[in-house]
Amino acid sequence: MSKVMISPNKYMQGVGALKEIGKQICAFGSKAFVTGGRTAFSQTKDIIAASCAEAGIECVFEGFGGECSQAEIQRLKSTAEANGANVIVGVGGGKVLDTAKAVAYHMQLPVIIVPTIAATDAPCSALAVIYTPEGVFESYLVLPKNPDLVLVDPQIIAKAPVRLLVSGMGDALATWFEADACYRSNANNIPGGKSTAAALNLARLCYDILIEYGFQAKLAAERGVATPALERVVEANTLLSGLGFESSGLAAAHAVHNGLTVLEATHHAYHGEKVAFGTLVQLVLENRSKEQINEVLEFCVSVGLPVTLAEIGVTEIKHDDIMKVAQAACADGETIYNEYVPVNPEIVYSAILAADAIGTAFRAK
Repeated sequence: MSKVMISPNKYMQGVGALKEIGKQICAFGSKAFVTGGRTAFSQTKDIIAASCAEAGIECVFEGFGGECSQAEIQRLKSTAEANGANVIVGVGGGKVLDTAKAVAYHMQLPVIIVPTIAATDAPCSALAVIYTPEGVFESYLVLPKNPDLVLVDPQIIAKAPVRLLVSGMGDALATWFEADACYRSNANNIPGGKSTAAALNLARLCYDILIEYGFQAKLAAERGVATPALERVVEANTLLSGLGFESSGLAAAHAVHNGLTVLEATHHAYHGEKVAFGTLVQLVLENRSKEQINEVLEFCVSVGLPVTLAEIGVTEIKHDDIMKVAQAACADGETIYNEYVPVNPEIVYSAILAADAIGTAFRAK
């Protein structure tokens, strides 16, 4: 089977980059349908409107309903069609960006992605994660192409809540370990091929940047400033993690995340926070070395990522609940089967409890 690597058509990152969005939209259309959440619009709407007016682009702004569900995708699609849009722009976090990608896909239009947080690797991917209106994972929508443009302004991201940046580090943390697992098992990546050496090395670079600059980036974000360390972590969370997971593959960490969504107690935890705990579960499944596990634990604790079930909301451990998580993680078609070690609900159940015990013991030091 051939090796396949995919990526956004264009990635643009820089302080003040959002002011150039009007010029960038010109390459794709003349009437933009822009969707975003209330907070994202409060930070960006005036800048986008001014830049588009200067470039002669007509804009229609529509608020995002809060969940990347089939119903919300259809609602926004109908509104965009009614307004005669010929380019879709998504502004905000992972769920609105995935929704914008899905809307553009169903309308067969170009899509421009403007993340205002660095909380997930959603911006660059040819993938939309679909949830029920209640927030339970439903399915993956694999798209035929990546976004046409991903425009990232670290100055805006630096003003976002620090927890969101840290959550993005949790999502990015899984990238290398899942890529490595897929390579060892000879699993297919998201576009259906095998990983390239470039994708594997980008996944590893993502991990190395987090370990080297993650804590510094968090401190910068706490002061609301875009330092070189923060810019590197924004690139790792957004671009490197996106390229790494998509062109190398997903494995146990994201499957465990999906499993955790069946427990209502975890719904307050962000995607990357659950993925971080899922990464620890994956390391236990793979029987990784004490040194490797400790490096991950030290990183997570330093930046504030969860390493126990209690930290993602599961304060009372019940056999039935943990087994539900394990069974959901092992559902047909889940990415956990890309692992190079045996997996089944009983094995995953044990790994979840062992990971929680390891994290609890580390916290107690």
